[in-house]
Amino acid sequence: MSAPVIIWFRRDLRLSDQAAVTAAAARGPVIPVYVLDDETPRHRKMGAASRWWLHHSLKSLDRHLREIGSRLILRRGNAVKVLADIANKAGVEEIHALHHYEPWWLNAEKNLRAALGSEKDLILHDGNYLLPPGAVTTGSGDPYKIFTPFWKSLRTFMPPSDPVPEPQKLDTPLLWPIGDDLEDWKLLPSPNWATGFEHEWNPGENGARANLDKFIDKAADYDTGRNLPSKQSVSRLSPHLHFGEISPSYVWHRITSQDFNAETYLKELGWRDYAQNVIYQFPQYGSDSYREKFRAFPWRDMRKPNVYKEFKAWCHGRTGYPIVDAGMRELWATGWMHSRVRMIAASFLVKHLLIDWREGEQWLWDTLVDADFASNSVNWQWIAGTGVDSNMFSRIMAPLTQSEKFNAGDYIRKWVPELADINDPLIHDPEKSGAKAVGYPSKIIGHKHARERALSAYSEVK
Repeated sequence: MSAPVIIWFRRDLRLSDQAAVTAAAARGPVIPVYVLDDETPRHRKMGAASRWWLHHSLKSLDRHLREIGSRLILRRGNAVKVLADIANKAGVEEIHALHHYEPWWLNAEKNLRAALGSEKDLILHDGNYLLPPGAVTTGSGDPYKIFTPFWKSLRTFMPPSDPVPEPQKLDTPLLWPIGDDLEDWKLLPSPNWATGFEHEWNPGENGARANLDKFIDKAADYDTGRNLPSKQSVSRLSPHLHFGEISPSYVWHRITSQDFNAETYLKELGWRDYAQNVIYQFPQYGSDSYREKFRAFPWRDMRKPNVYKEFKAWCHGRTGYPIVDAGMRELWATGWMHSRVRMIAASFLVKHLLIDWREGEQWLWDTLVDADFASNSVNWQWIAGTGVDSNMFSRIMAPLTQSEKFNAGDYIRKWVPELADINDPLIHDPEKSGAKAVGYPSKIIGHKHARERALSAYSEVK
């Protein structure tokens, strides 16, 4: 029997259209491994909502592997040390994995090559994005910083390669390494605050494809429906894509095979690639404002009790702005928030409350099931006006106007039960309309005053 090979799973928890799986299957006996590594990412280890998702996704992947005669080996610890140890003890000569571009994984890949030495090889494949970061460049060979020219250039390389089906069988090693029991990792919350997650999501490759099938039925309406929170004409594929339960190539081909113009949705897939390209160029993008002048921006001091109290009111959907509160409560209940509402809620924190975008990014890092280093950082810096390609800070969203414009009444009634009996258009601003419900808070700050304060702060760095 030939020497076994390892598949190192990370955010690529699928068997179909997974280049590392395909390559390893052709080499010999396969040892699929997932390492729960909280050491390498340091403060970027997965948040609570992502850990809930991971538990169920790993369970699904193991079940899927067993269907083709294999199994998933779980280990906890430093990924480099764990993989090198398994490789040495099992006589492994090759480790196959998909490229990951977060700065901590780039370092881990470099360190793993060194730990394996010259007699063993780490073979990295593409597949987490439509194209590898750095593959799309300007005429002078530089990476793009602005989305629109990036997208136009990326589009010329499309469609991506056809998806590759999963292997029918994986050969097994003579002796399996010892693995952990998933339950011992205690990824699920106790007490269980994630009961709402269980009704909303089905993590895993089958769940990802089922979600895509549901989206196909309404995708023709995506261009306008994506902005209407009450309508939910969105794909809800973001956590599945983040954990790699479905490939962007598979999504692209499935969407473009339908009889409607899918360009708007394809741009969203392209934005995901763009965000990863930004992080690849600027690894500190998740912690440092790109625009230098904003590094001196007079954010309000979170150490002051009143500022911290306002931040917690935002976190828990108690701002007095129904559209913001509905979004934050949806997030808490389901680990996800409608994309239009994400923009409104994020803008409210940054511009109405003048709280540093990094505070919001960290809260969503812990509470989103699709928390993604690249997408989160790029989207927050876009909203805050601090990014390489971003909205101007002086463009301040009016949450009450946005709520009415995008017909958010039913969405608000679902997530803010105190307002369930208030009809449109009063529900968008019940305080002003005199329809304020018992138990629902007054506005934490008036829109006009918040706008003036934000513009005044901006003038200090402008």
